[in-house]
Amino acid sequence: MRPVARPARFRHTSKMPALTWLPTHPDWPAALKAAEASPSLENLTTLAHCNLDFIRTDRLDRLIERVDLNASSPYPTIRLAVLGSATTAHLAGAIRVAGLRHGLAISLYQGEYGQYAQDLLAPDPALAAFRPDFLLLALDGYHLASLDPAAMRARLHQIWHAAAQLGARVIQQTGLPVHPAQLGQNEFLLNSPSSALTQLNRMLREDAPDHHVLLLTIDEEAARHGLDGFHSRTIWHRAKQEISPAAAPYYGDLVARLIAAARGKSAKCLVLDLDNTLWGGVIGDDGLDGIVLGQGSAEGEAFVAIQAYAKALSQRGIALAVCSKNDEANARAPFENHPEMVLKLSDIACFVANWNDKATNIRAIAKSLNLGLEAMAFLDDNPAERALVRRELPMVRVFEMPEEPALVADCIAQSGWFESVALTEDDRNRAAQYAANAARAALQQTVTDIETYLSSLAMRLVWRRFDRVGLTRIAQLVNKTNQFNLTTQRYSEAEIAAMIDAPDWLGLQFRLVDSFGDNGMIGIVLLRGTGATLDIDSWLMSCRVLGRRVEQAMLAVTAEVARARGAMRLRGRFVASGRNEMVRDHYEKLGFAPEPDGFALLDLARYTPPLLPMMIEDEP
Repeated sequence: MRPVARPARFRHTSKMPALTWLPTHPDWPAALKAAEASPSLENLTTLAHCNLDFIRTDRLDRLIERVDLNASSPYPTIRLAVLGSATTAHLAGAIRVAGLRHGLAISLYQGEYGQYAQDLLAPDPALAAFRPDFLLLALDGYHLASLDPAAMRARLHQIWHAAAQLGARVIQQTGLPVHPAQLGQNEFLLNSPSSALTQLNRMLREDAPDHHVLLLTIDEEAARHGLDGFHSRTIWHRAKQEISPAAAPYYGDLVARLIAAARGKSAKCLVLDLDNTLWGGVIGDDGLDGIVLGQGSAEGEAFVAIQAYAKALSQRGIALAVCSKNDEANARAPFENHPEMVLKLSDIACFVANWNDKATNIRAIAKSLNLGLEAMAFLDDNPAERALVRRELPMVRVFEMPEEPALVADCIAQSGWFESVALTEDDRNRAAQYAANAARAALQQTVTDIETYLSSLAMRLVWRRFDRVGLTRIAQLVNKTNQFNLTTQRYSEAEIAAMIDAPDWLGLQFRLVDSFGDNGMIGIVLLRGTGATLDIDSWLMSCRVLGRRVEQAMLAVTAEVARARGAMRLRGRFVASGRNEMVRDHYEKLGFAPEPDGFALLDLARYTPPLLPMMIEDEP
């Protein structure tokens, strides 16, 4: 029988991990009452972006259940199955609320207590009918250490394989270090539950990438915040809840941010204020010698740490932008002349310093970088500026920046807004690509003739067939691209890998290089069939190369490859998703003839590629 929690009979007083990067609502009771009277998606989303404890999260979740998010939400619906070895029902509301915070409408399936293996290996018809997109294996540390690490490793591989047969991507929770040490600091010398769990957690990290499994690293979170913040032995013995109810809001956010990252919904740009954010003081008043930055003072070193963390984000692909109320010359001076500056102008993809309001400037930054506003995260020490941006641009993520600069880097990291589930070479080059995009846009403003502009870019479209080298980036594009995507078909990395050698699939990947640099992989065309007619299963392209006739060049390559395969026709179709209206007429513009069944057909015998402002190269 499932254990029943009785939280009212005891109190767990340890400090809990909190959503400190979010603001505390100034009048929660009134806001909740207003939302209860009118539980609109806008009201619920606003409340979800607050620093909530377990009680407030539970109240908000009850309101969310009154709104049919699947019918009314613009957010993608995610079906998440939660299977555990302990009680997990108290985590469901926190996951749903966190989903709303990360732009997801999460629908949950809760497995029976301790039945995770039976549900997957049997399998459970109800679970199969639910058709989960993701499957969270919330296995407690006591259970994970109940077998020898090698035996538990083998069991988990079997479970992961069964979950994959359902079409679900696995989120595997690492083992929370719940066992008291028997030997002390040299516990690894002893074959104890504690050392067994340490070994298994190491094995999970080794195995997860090869099995396309996402890790929910709850052991690392316990190391950061303290085990007592997540786990109460009292609650465990009374209710078999490994994660304490008070830690549920933080736990729910950890789950939601992983799913958001896997679906390409993480932030892509960190927008930085300058005065009292990247250095202490006001550059316009204090001058270059008067700002606080660098070695010799605790505060100056803390600002160096903020800059170093921002630079590290840039090096893994996050664009950095400056948004400052300042004279531009004053704002640029520290970047150009201060010896302790870690960030240089070359690290900044877009630099905006003027006296406009910051909401207006963030809009301009997003346009310059060709990013949506939902991809922006804003760091500013001024509460009034934060409030303005939250009000005017609710889709922009705004950090509740700590007053103590030494805590700022942790605040950015703990938000999970830059969460990633993979790291490719294209990701590492992404920040430079955003800066190059801004430079291209600036060049276009100076050229009135579009053909002259395109020719000046000296573009090269480089293509090759799907391969394992580009597999991770291909999967990213397939699962992240929404606007220029003809069918919005989603495939896992494992499914795409199976297509590489399949005789009835043909995948083409494209990258674009120009005078400003390498744009990375910007599009794919996925063909299916072996006869005279090849179906275009998927055609998608990054919006950052729109208006450069790349789609025409992609068709030229696709037609040539299809002819070499013996095909006489290409057949494609547009499937509306609600976000891809811009490509409704894509095939007609490329010369495909509409068919009565909704498809469009291209006769390859009559197709002649147009003259294009780029070279096309086959990459071996």
